[in-house]
Amino acid sequence: MKEPFNDVEDYLDKVTGNPYKGSHKNTPKSIKMIGYVIIAFFVVLFITTIIGIFLN
Repeated sequence: MKEPFNDVEDYLDKVTGNPYKGSHKNTPKSIKMIGYVIIAFFVVLFITTIIGIFLN
């Protein structure tokens, strides 16, 4: 775990609520899968758009 540089950073993390501190291992699998599906959708959309532009 990253130690805060000073008390101000520690206070800011506590007040603003930095939930993960750089680790997403606690994210539920269903949310991860939704994220993967959304990212895959946009990648496929981008690739088909590029192919469509060059075939036109």
